[in-house]
Amino acid sequence: MDRDKILLTPGPLTTTLRTKLAMLKDWGSWDADFNAVTASVRKSLLKIIHAAESHVVVPLQGSGTFSVEAAVATVVPHSGHVLVLDNGAYCKRAARLTTLMGRRCTLMPFDEAQPVSAQALDDKLRTESTVTHVILIHCETGAGVLNPLQAIADVCERHRKGLIVDAMSSFGALPIDARTTRFDALVAASGKCLEGVPGMGFVFIRKAILEACAGQSQSLAMDLYDQYIYMEKTTQWRFTPPTHVVVALHEAIAQFEAEGGQPARLARYTRNYETLARGMSVLGFRPFLDPSVQAPIIVTFHAPGDPKYDFKTFYAAARARGFILYPGKLTTAETFRVGCIGAIGPDEMEQAVHAIALTLQDMGIASAAPAA
Repeated sequence: MDRDKILLTPGPLTTTLRTKLAMLKDWGSWDADFNAVTASVRKSLLKIIHAAESHVVVPLQGSGTFSVEAAVATVVPHSGHVLVLDNGAYCKRAARLTTLMGRRCTLMPFDEAQPVSAQALDDKLRTESTVTHVILIHCETGAGVLNPLQAIADVCERHRKGLIVDAMSSFGALPIDARTTRFDALVAASGKCLEGVPGMGFVFIRKAILEACAGQSQSLAMDLYDQYIYMEKTTQWRFTPPTHVVVALHEAIAQFEAEGGQPARLARYTRNYETLARGMSVLGFRPFLDPSVQAPIIVTFHAPGDPKYDFKTFYAAARARGFILYPGKLTTAETFRVGCIGAIGPDEMEQAVHAIALTLQDMGIASAAPAA
């Protein structure tokens, strides 16, 4: 197959040729031209969620998880108490890194097939007076659940608690508006719905709390306050930046804006999801989530109940036909996941469904229906 394999994962994603070509030039990390690219990216990111008046944005080297960890260490004081709303694997990861940062942390569990509850949070905060911050995963891609950001933000504001949002898999696709949704920090990354390449995260920090963040991080490399102050003074990154990642993101954002921004991206991903769901249903696959709580980002499907099914064989056969799928992330059922995001459209989703149909034929599986 001549073309690159299509990545049906929650990131890294399939990127356009324009984005790939942007990485063919070398850049000096202190050079004025590169600093101008960084400044342009930061300005564009603020614009996407209407945050220029209320927040600053701080880019950071590394995967998105680096930036979640940096946000917790920078925003939460050492005496803070973090409540993590837990309906999946990435919620549990946020809790673990919070504990490793030396902050007190409490997990508030929910069903992984359901959104977290704003009412339950409200009830919890009435009795749990020591909580200072709440962590919400906007789109929990362990299962694909869309969590109610606005409702959670409203509860946190009413109780005067800080809110840290992991918007890794939602930023750029699902609507977020800093003018109406109050949060202390919101974290996303280059290699997700903006369709850049992985290697850089970024954190929006509310201006009203910025000065209080000075000296709170116990990490040199992950101190977002220091990173922000240094960038404001010098226009440069403190330490060697991922230059090719930054310029690729700059180019990806130009394409994002030309496509029509967040509404257009959501519309395309929704068409991808609908095409996938329709085609997989014909083959007998059953989604793990009810459509009412499913974000059009990544879809979890129950594994076929046929005893001939084996994920490794299934994955390898789909891969040979040009499509990279993703293993399941659930503890309650055997599943696999198919992403709807990246520089792809409904045509690629139809091709993916066809490849999966041929894969089932290869495996001698007549129906992909799950076990009873």
